[in-house]
Amino acid sequence: MTSIDTDTQPEGSVNKLYFAAWRWHFYAGLFVIPFLTILAVTGMSMLWIAWIDGRDGERTAVAIQANVAALSAQADAAVASIPDGVLKQYVAPRTPDVAALFRVDLEGEATMVAVDPYTATVIESFPRRTGWYDFFDNVHGSLLLGVTGDRLIEIAASLCLVLIATGLYMWWPRKSGWRAALIPSFTRGRALWKSLHGVIGIWVSLIMVFFLISGLSWAGIWGGKFVQAWSQFPAEKWANVPLSDVTHASLNHERREVPWALEQTPLPASGSDAGTAGIEARTTPVTLDTVDALAREIGFDARYQLNVPSGETGVWTLSRDSMSTDSSDPMTDRTVHVDQYTGNVLADVRFEDYSLFGKAMAVGIALHMGTIGLFSVLANTLFCLSVLFLCLSALVLWWKRRPSKAGRLAAPPMPKELPLWQGAALVGLGVSMAFPMAGLALLTVLAVDTLILSRIPKLRRVLT
Repeated sequence: MTSIDTDTQPEGSVNKLYFAAWRWHFYAGLFVIPFLTILAVTGMSMLWIAWIDGRDGERTAVAIQANVAALSAQADAAVASIPDGVLKQYVAPRTPDVAALFRVDLEGEATMVAVDPYTATVIESFPRRTGWYDFFDNVHGSLLLGVTGDRLIEIAASLCLVLIATGLYMWWPRKSGWRAALIPSFTRGRALWKSLHGVIGIWVSLIMVFFLISGLSWAGIWGGKFVQAWSQFPAEKWANVPLSDVTHASLNHERREVPWALEQTPLPASGSDAGTAGIEARTTPVTLDTVDALAREIGFDARYQLNVPSGETGVWTLSRDSMSTDSSDPMTDRTVHVDQYTGNVLADVRFEDYSLFGKAMAVGIALHMGTIGLFSVLANTLFCLSVLFLCLSALVLWWKRRPSKAGRLAAPPMPKELPLWQGAALVGLGVSMAFPMAGLALLTVLAVDTLILSRIPKLRRVLT
């Protein structure tokens, strides 16, 4: 077993910077490793559940027949299976050999009803958002703790950026060259684990930054309050279309389904002569059948989602996006709103209409969720396994160098005199301004270290 004297001060400016980075890497890892492990396991679980069975059980098989029943007849069968239920959404079949899905709500409870599109008969029904995918999704996003869990995940993801930065500094080749940094040295003992940890870490570092940024963009503080707020689609582009007092986020149901760039944008409102020609309401009533016909006419093929108007000013909403696994190409994302009275198209938002960051997020979320086909599922699985190995190898490295004296965390020593500390302070300030939850965590650690640990020597010895 290799141990280290955590009370010995490092010598030399480079060595002092290395030990300072190592100390921050160590303490950031203490907080981050449990969360990274949870995120990797739940993320990998969602990947394969979605690929094999679908997020909402939309892979229910049916026998292909010559004629498809009217959509209204399919919807009537779905609603009839839930007495007093109200139709909220239709999810078109992805392929001709799978069932159509209808969301029917009753007293606040949503039920998904699978209907054979050829015979208009109900095959099965199940509560929405109660499957294994949703369980892992809730753990992945909030640890089943609501807002508190969201904030903890955001802190962990923000601190993980510190973990990556310090790790790259420590493993950056100075004398050994790039070969040792990029190709593991298969020796024995702690040296082998250190080599594997460093090499895999440097290979996945940029990918991990991408996953962290795309994930943080959904988080409540950095994503919702900072980035998403100024990257949302401007409703003014809809040219004098009346707006409702609810946003696109109201179309979500216990999971984000609306494209990221549209979530905070107000929905248009029905009840005016605004919009462009869609369904000629004077000759063809605006019904589920005619709205579906319009969807097919304007380019919604295969799977798409149709949300039924809610309230007197509600609109029909047609959508197709990769985040909801409607398609495997995020650049085909499209959302169309139709007036429930006139049949006019009030808004038609496509990928090219998003802001630059909105486009980056549409592609980024698809890559993050692995919805671009089997290759992305396999690539994301490999990444998740790499993250799990980094967490495991970090624990092994600590175990192998832990001191023989029990009751010590064996944190790397912090140099009493740190050269170039101003640069490190500026980096910390920049991270804190860019990612507020990381700044809060860093300030908390400094406050605990200064106000508590420094005044309780025994506790300080345990934590060092």
